[in-house]
Amino acid sequence: MANFMEMVNWEQLIEATRETIYMTSISVFATFILGLFLGLLLFLTDKGNIWANRTVNVIIAGFVNIFRSIPFIILIVLLIPFTKLLLGTMLGANAALPALIIGAAPFYARMVEIALREIDKGVIEASQSMGATHVHIIFKVLIPESLPALISGVTVTAISLVSFTAMAGVIGAGGLGHFAYLEGFQRNRPIVTLVATIAILILVFIIQFVGDYFTKKTDKR
Repeated sequence: MANFMEMVNWEQLIEATRETIYMTSISVFATFILGLFLGLLLFLTDKGNIWANRTVNVIIAGFVNIFRSIPFIILIVLLIPFTKLLLGTMLGANAALPALIIGAAPFYARMVEIALREIDKGVIEASQSMGATHVHIIFKVLIPESLPALISGVTVTAISLVSFTAMAGVIGAGGLGHFAYLEGFQRNRPIVTLVATIAILILVFIIQFVGDYFTKKTDKR
């Protein structure tokens, strides 16, 4: 037990956990905003909806499909020049954020679109017949009606982002992935890798618990 305690650098583990929480928090917030925007555009510009426009819909759908399909580890490498241009470095927690956001937002956008498609068309038509503006329909009908599904979707996305941060850590982004790879794998300390894995699992369980709580809280059914 004493050997186990000495093998793990607890200060580094705490710092790595903070970096993972930082990367996940910032990227979840940005992903929610960008993904919600893209998802609304996908839904609203589709055939039969209030901003129906096939050209715009095809362009947005193409962007979403392309970035949603690229494996995250490849996306990080592809975005290295952009990250260096934006931040001046490809190392550290901040350097992982562009890839995390660009990788997760299209995924969440599709979940937003699916959630919006589940809304009863009659609710939207009733709002239009009462003279509701497009802004009113978006913020008073579409988002509130799909809120449980939106929260559930952002929970799934947040958990995916935790795993993305672990992958980003392998190429120097910091966090628990970096700690597990550098201090555990490269130094042949499987106990360290195990401890980092447990820390990641705890974060995932907390995110799932909080997400499930708010999903149930906002579900009016």
